[in-house]
Amino acid sequence: MGESVSLSRRRFLRGGREGRAQRVCPPGVTHASLEACTGCGRCVDACPTHVIRMVADRPALDFRIAECVFCGRCAELCPEPVFAGRPQRFPHIVTIGERCLAKNRTDCQACRDACPVGAIRFLPRSGGPFLPELDEHACTGCGACIAVCPVDAVGIQGVEGEVSHV
Repeated sequence: MGESVSLSRRRFLRGGREGRAQRVCPPGVTHASLEACTGCGRCVDACPTHVIRMVADRPALDFRIAECVFCGRCAELCPEPVFAGRPQRFPHIVTIGERCLAKNRTDCQACRDACPVGAIRFLPRSGGPFLPELDEHACTGCGACIAVCPVDAVGIQGVEGEVSHV
């Protein structure tokens, strides 16, 4: 069973298609531990925010849908040794790209308003709207700011510097 191409309404209207983004595993799951997954889907059913989707019979997070609240329900219901511990952050942080409305002289602070830990703040600048600044140490990588961005300017960046979901 292959991966399906997902089209958001915003991308469809702009005529764009989603590229294949790097798989974002649920908290406590590594790409290596994902090999033990049987694809039962219990984690999908347990997720209160519905951020977990099955992609190629394995769980992946889709931050364009919702955020991860680190509740641990997915780990509790998993019958296989896929989850390790109960982390409260991901091995990635968000990035705010150049398409950001505030960076293009249009007032928007949707990402700041959505961030549950206050990792995004807006700094004043002369002659234009406030500009976003990310506190990398506060960012948990939960994805709350990704779904609310009206221009898909928010993505994630792993420790290797690879950007996804932008």
